[in-house]
Amino acid sequence: MDTIEDLIRTRRSIRRYQETAVPQSLIEQILNAAMWAPSAHNRQPWRFAVMSQFTQKARLANAMGNKLRQDRTKDGDPTEDIEKDVARSYARLTQAPVIIIICLSMSDMDHYPDEHRSSAERVMTIQSVAMAAQNLLLLAHQHGLGACWVCAPLFVPGLVRDTCQLPCSWEPQGLITLGYPAQEKVKTRQDWRSKVRFLS
Repeated sequence: MDTIEDLIRTRRSIRRYQETAVPQSLIEQILNAAMWAPSAHNRQPWRFAVMSQFTQKARLANAMGNKLRQDRTKDGDPTEDIEKDVARSYARLTQAPVIIIICLSMSDMDHYPDEHRSSAERVMTIQSVAMAAQNLLLLAHQHGLGACWVCAPLFVPGLVRDTCQLPCSWEPQGLITLGYPAQEKVKTRQDWRSKVRFLS
């Protein structure tokens, strides 16, 4: 990559990976880069849980798949569609060489007696964690890795925390699948001018 702009423009959400293992040293380098994101009050409220063993990934995929099946069954969706969705989710998690669960912790954040400020503090924490995840995605791309942000843990944070035996203060927000890409993707974006207003 020649510039940071090139890196940003060429990053894609990759969902299919080679079987090649990702070196531990590279995983650690990427996580270290994530730590340098800006954060509210510089409290660094992000937490990362890294999984690379198949049994770990399968346990999580099965737990999340069972909950997905239950929820969609309650919604009245066709059984065939549900099973396809569950199978797709299982494959997505278990076929990635590495899974990084992205969590937040409110432990070190400010606490207020009123709901308004408490809510704002929580939003700032979520924003901080998201910026750390973006750092992680960009550095992974720079090193030739593919990655994809998966938001499903946000629907079942307690299940993910319990299945992975994470500390009670860790709140799963999403996960990133990571590995050497086995696909290429081309994406476009809307014209930036359609999303911007210059104020005078």
